[in-house]
Amino acid sequence: MRSVRLAVPPVLLACMLLAGCKSVPLGTSASSQSSSPAAGAPGTAASSVSGEAIAVGAGPQKHYTVQKQPAAGSCHYRYEHGEPLEDPACTPGAISPAVTQANLKSTICRKGGYTSGVRPSTYVTGKEKKLNAASYNFTGNMGDAEYDHLISLQLGGDPNDYRNLWVEPADPGHKKGSGVNNLKDPVETKLHTAVCAGKVSLTAAQQAIVTDWTTALSSLGLS
Repeated sequence: MRSVRLAVPPVLLACMLLAGCKSVPLGTSASSQSSSPAAGAPGTAASSVSGEAIAVGAGPQKHYTVQKQPAAGSCHYRYEHGEPLEDPACTPGAISPAVTQANLKSTICRKGGYTSGVRPSTYVTGKEKKLNAASYNFTGNMGDAEYDHLISLQLGGDPNDYRNLWVEPADPGHKKGSGVNNLKDPVETKLHTAVCAGKVSLTAAQQAIVTDWTTALSSLGLS
């Protein structure tokens, strides 16, 4: 019986001889396999600084509806330096697909403002706030608590995704009945200014505020 030799295509033979050669599925390339979805694309998650991902919400809506909140008593506040932080399991944050690094000048950094045009009405958020207070078992003065966007609207946070909203208690030492006045607010403003000035990326600012708003500025070298 004669032996049969199978011809090996030159390209395949060369690949076999080279160290580090990888197989790639048909119709793809090695570079395409390692690429990640663009930040802000609907139905995807934006890549974060820590390698984790921030959920992408529905974005601005013409008509907002009251969103279902986590079960009553299922969320628990954390405290850093006496300041209240959200429960990551209940409020991990969510970004708006309408805001990306590429369109900052026409969205959050545009002259004339952005947030007022995308903010849900108090009719909607008022009902959500009461439901979320039950989620966090909040029993303090509702007038002193802020129904807060974890990733603020001025940082491209989703306007009405339940994952991005929580009842934020007043700061330690806050005078009862004096209304909302939280130290998180100026942190958000400084981050917004830095993003619009090109000092930090939108994604970096979003991740910093999600991780811990009390250290967001220092972690980015802005304090």
